[in-house]
Amino acid sequence: MATVLVPTPLRRLTAGHSRVEVDGGDIGTLIQAIDAQYPGVADRILDDDGNLKRFINVFVNDSEIRNLQGLHTPVTAEDRVSIVPAMAGGRG
Repeated sequence: MATVLVPTPLRRLTAGHSRVEVDGGDIGTLIQAIDAQYPGVADRILDDDGNLKRFINVFVNDSEIRNLQGLHTPVTAEDRVSIVPAMAGGRG
């Protein structure tokens, strides 16, 4: 099972858990597995076409999946997956 680090905005959907462990051969499958345990998570991460929302970054260990194989990026039990919402705002 891969360890997925859950950002604070999604923790209300994961019963407050900051980490969840799920099985999945790639990132897309992993997201669906999380959503099966914690409904609503996929809606926050994926757009209507099933693609990663542009303001969500997902890392496998230290590599951003957009620089790898996207949602088809392989995941092993030893991997740490981080879901990171983009930050915006501040003073201009």
